[in-house]
Amino acid sequence: MPKPEPSVTPTSSRPRRLPAGQSALFKDVLLALEELECRYAVGGAFALRQHTGICRYTKDLDIFLTAEAASQVLPAFVEKGFRYDVCDPIWLAKVHRDRYFVDFITGMSNGVIVVDKSWIDRTHPANICGVSSRVMAPEEMLVSKLFVTRRERFDGADIAHIIYTSRGKLDWGRILQLAGESWELVLWSLLLFKYVYPAHTGYVPMSLWDDLMGRLAANLRAPDPNAKFRGTLIDDAMFAIDVEEWGLDNLLVEQRSRSPKINPNTGEREPSKIRAIDE
Repeated sequence: MPKPEPSVTPTSSRPRRLPAGQSALFKDVLLALEELECRYAVGGAFALRQHTGICRYTKDLDIFLTAEAASQVLPAFVEKGFRYDVCDPIWLAKVHRDRYFVDFITGMSNGVIVVDKSWIDRTHPANICGVSSRVMAPEEMLVSKLFVTRRERFDGADIAHIIYTSRGKLDWGRILQLAGESWELVLWSLLLFKYVYPAHTGYVPMSLWDDLMGRLAANLRAPDPNAKFRGTLIDDAMFAIDVEEWGLDNLLVEQRSRSPKINPNTGEREPSKIRAIDE
């Protein structure tokens, strides 16, 4: 009896060849951004390959930039023969040509983590589709995956791979700064890393373990009785019952209302259902 095809492609270091039309679009978008003098960082599969050596087929190119920068450059893409849609002004716009597209990402869909100038300042040089470009630093890349924890998509393995291949060289102060009040997700990711790579826990400083475990212990001993329910920040669909039927807080709405918006001159439409980043 033949084995069923895996639902997820196994990880590999073998390069994946992009279709010619897709590669051409990626190249032209990157060249357009350079021409427009727009500061950005490439994330997603291209950054993952640079930092871990993992090659993954990608249906899009993830461009991380500030909401202000996205608002300024998107209309210029129309003049260059592209189409674009603002799928969700909180975090996502898409630039299209033919059947291929590029994602412009300005933060996480829940509004907790927002791309700012510092993300761009810390980028690393890279060659992408023949264009001299920049990819996100591993710290920003790790943080960009903290909230990708949905039932249909979980980036915990990517985080574990980033920690493992960094060999103890990550700037954990920067990671905690970006994670802010969501430090428990950093701890959650570290526990997964320890489980997966038990012989390599030294890649994470003992001082960080002490800090986060100390925070957790203090929090468990004296929980805040007024702390708000945060399930919708993880997955608004899986935790919908908590809000709609059990009367708990919808922190997602509050958080998104405070997030900067993509607001180009033309082309904006109402956001569709919130979804996690996908490559």
